[in-house]
Amino acid sequence: MSRAKCIMVQGTMSGAGKSLLCAALCRIFAQDGLRAVPFKSQNMALNSFVTKDGLEMGRAQVVQAQAAGVEPDVRMNPILLKPSSDVGSQVIVNGEVRGQMAAAEYFRTKKKLVPDIMAAYDSLAEEADVIFTATPQGLCASLVNEEILSKTKIIDLSADFRIKDVNIYEQWYKIGHPTPQFIPEAVYGLPEINREAVKGARLIANPGCYPTCSFLSIYPLLKAGLIDPDTIIIDAKSGTSGAGRGAKTDNLYCEVNESIKAYGVASHRHTPEIEEQLSYVAGRPVTISFTPHLVPMDRGILVTAYASLTRDVGDEEVRAAYEACYKDEYFVRVLEKDVTPQTRWVKGSNFVDVNFKIDPRTKRVVMMGAIDNMVKGAAGQAIQNMNLMFGLPENKGLKLAPMFP
Repeated sequence: MSRAKCIMVQGTMSGAGKSLLCAALCRIFAQDGLRAVPFKSQNMALNSFVTKDGLEMGRAQVVQAQAAGVEPDVRMNPILLKPSSDVGSQVIVNGEVRGQMAAAEYFRTKKKLVPDIMAAYDSLAEEADVIFTATPQGLCASLVNEEILSKTKIIDLSADFRIKDVNIYEQWYKIGHPTPQFIPEAVYGLPEINREAVKGARLIANPGCYPTCSFLSIYPLLKAGLIDPDTIIIDAKSGTSGAGRGAKTDNLYCEVNESIKAYGVASHRHTPEIEEQLSYVAGRPVTISFTPHLVPMDRGILVTAYASLTRDVGDEEVRAAYEACYKDEYFVRVLEKDVTPQTRWVKGSNFVDVNFKIDPRTKRVVMMGAIDNMVKGAAGQAIQNMNLMFGLPENKGLKLAPMFP
């Protein structure tokens, strides 16, 4: 039996919806006649499920297994941490208790559990058509090897394979890259630009949320040579789900409500990703100014980008550039004249709304875009890539209407 194709679903926090999304995907694949199994290397939860073999595993993977119509198996969740105090947990490996560990002790020893994780993963990969994983930055890169890629496909939602220059990756993410030899073959998974490459890829680097919205807003005018790439400024605003669900002071309701703030100013890690993709279009290095902002809403990204025009142009020519790029794209909607994108118009959907406004006074153009950061900005785009890789309709499972109106 050939090894399963793998899709990775990641998020920036607990409770982003990764588990629910994986369950939905497992059900979709089962309905399509595919055998899918979930996989999450490590879970932390007080509630556990006991398999028919008397072994413990996380309930999230049980729900996903049930959605896929397969028997829950501890290999789907090889490590389960059951908190016993504020600083300690019971450690369960492959369904069996390994002992009680303080957080510091577990942090020192967790790398020793990687072989257990890989054994479970490899075993499942030999049996399933699709595996969904959700792991932190750097972990996917540490697990990928030629044996795995020779038998399965991986869609990675972390930044591990997005940036081709490993030195830039390590500079911005402050971690070493354990498998840089796989970076050259990784396909940047923006289907609207790299559709054909995605279809034949073994390894997909699913784009970040800000880069997805920023690039799709700017791309048509940069491709048409209508803007000066040296003048691009990107102002982006995101809901709090983009910052994670962890108990961070800056994310508390009282801190976020009735307020807006810039963060990651001149240092946000999505900057080199945006610059690299724009550079490919421009045919030379592009340096941008990128400033994200946190706004008091749950989800959504709004990008407002600015650039100087290379010559006098009118609305018709600029609109023609957008239409030339997106007229056949199911998920990209070029709005009518003077209609500005709104995050609520794409909430809960895989759509991207874009538009522009020429400012003749400054001879600049304002490029605007809106996405749901958790759908087109993350998991929805991963599904879109998976559909292409499996030869399925690109919008399969993604025809959800926005939550508004």
